[in-house]
Amino acid sequence: MFVVFEGIDGSGKTTISNRVAKELRTRGLAVEHLREGGSFVSKVTQGIRDFCRDARNMALTPRAELMLYVAREVQLAEEALRPALSRADVVIADRYFYTAEVLACAGRGLAPEETAPVLAAAANGLWPDLAFLVDVDPSVARGRRKVAKILSGDRRPVSRKGLTGGGLQLRLRAGYRALAEREPGRWVVVENSDADLDHVVATIIECIVQARTSRDAAAEVARAKLASHAPRAVAPPIESVEEGKDAFLAWVDRRAHHEPALAAYVLAGTAGPGIDERRLVLANTAPRVVARGLRGLSDAVSWQLRRSLLEIAPEEIAVSLDDAAAEATEAWTLRELLADVAPAEVASSLDGLDDETAWALRAELFPRAPEAVLASLAHLDSPRAWELRTRWLAERGGLDAAPATYLRARALARSVTGLESARAWAIRKAARNNAPVAALTSLKGTLGGKAWLWRERAIGRAPKAVLSTIHGVDDPRAWAMREETAPRCREALDSMAGLDHPIAWELREKYLDVWAPSVVKSLGVLVNGDRGHQLLLRALAHHPEQISLLKQAAIIATGARLAPAVMAA
Repeated sequence: MFVVFEGIDGSGKTTISNRVAKELRTRGLAVEHLREGGSFVSKVTQGIRDFCRDARNMALTPRAELMLYVAREVQLAEEALRPALSRADVVIADRYFYTAEVLACAGRGLAPEETAPVLAAAANGLWPDLAFLVDVDPSVARGRRKVAKILSGDRRPVSRKGLTGGGLQLRLRAGYRALAEREPGRWVVVENSDADLDHVVATIIECIVQARTSRDAAAEVARAKLASHAPRAVAPPIESVEEGKDAFLAWVDRRAHHEPALAAYVLAGTAGPGIDERRLVLANTAPRVVARGLRGLSDAVSWQLRRSLLEIAPEEIAVSLDDAAAEATEAWTLRELLADVAPAEVASSLDGLDDETAWALRAELFPRAPEAVLASLAHLDSPRAWELRTRWLAERGGLDAAPATYLRARALARSVTGLESARAWAIRKAARNNAPVAALTSLKGTLGGKAWLWRERAIGRAPKAVLSTIHGVDDPRAWAMREETAPRCREALDSMAGLDHPIAWELREKYLDVWAPSVVKSLGVLVNGDRGHQLLLRALAHHPEQISLLKQAAIIATGARLAPAVMAA
């Protein structure tokens, strides 16, 4: 029997499929999982996946990407799947050709009539007996991915899909749902945004066991059981900011019982009455996630949390010492305490600081974390900053040799963020081959002709990265990019935070029901005006179920107590 699990990144399909495989084995069945533990059993397939993920391959076109995704599944099917079906009772695949189809059509916009023949030929008649769509709110999925990265210490760069922006996951979710509706006899939709995981796993196992006799009957049983644990009824409209904050806190409380780390992640960047009590409690169960969420916060409770979590989460505390917290007296005290255990993270907290204390600490940290110290020179165009860049380059063989690895190229690119001199452009170009995203995002704060040319060339392939470089920019070229990308990229709205411009208001109105959280986030201080406040209330009334929007309401409700950087976060 062949079983497939599908869903957007962070849906939980890998966790669920691994638990299902383990439980089925305890029942005496011979089970083979083609991606147990997160890695494909085929090294070739894993290699193709890694190639497709690598943001250095930013230029990969949608059709070429489709062929590579198909190739990885063909390799897996011929090398592992077909042989496994001949000897195992159940073969489980975490993704199949459906992933290629949904990414190509729903994600990249290729026509189904173009992809269908390719997929049919590649599958060669081999389709699963059952396909489980693990369905989840993309905001929840994103939070789970971020939590997993924090807890695992994953330092991998952003993936190619990540360059597209948050809208991609919404489109992929819709694409998977359409597939499930197209073949209801094969697909079972499993809600995993707010479900009981043990119940979900038990129901899937029962479904698979029954499907070995009758697939249709098993699918009906699964749907009936899963329906009893369906999501809550549609939330009632929210009529005020305070109601939005209350709904946000209620969501956090529900989540804290079975996913405390996710609850802690959602609280990141917030502070104030109601929120502080929950941060203090969650610090006991998810200390590293709470610590990471302190980034930029400079309220009393955040400093209390930093002190209490210093030994448990030193790296996360060091990273949190930026933005509004960067120059606080206590920040310097904590940097001194953390310099030996988290030198790279302490160095990163010095980003853009140009006083004598910062330079003394850079000198101390440079031998232990040279790349992090180099990257902290962002926005600094002083002779002292260029002396350190020149020294770093000389010690690594000059500009041609120094950016030969990704980590070095990324640090080099970051070091010239916001700079437009000829020397800065030489560095940016040298770093681009091995760290194209870092080279692109180093354009933040640059408005010269070269910068706009780079943006125009990359906007189709990496809109999220490009839009991050025009945050707050009021320029006709920036507005053109926002108008071009807004239908598919919420980051277009994010980039105009606080801008009181006719086009900004037009975009907010036009995309309120598409990107409600980003529309509200884009208001910034404008939310205090009548027009901004009315827009906020409309968003809450129409989309009371969106946790990202409720978080914005909570931030606004406590905004007077937060640092300006948090309001813009």
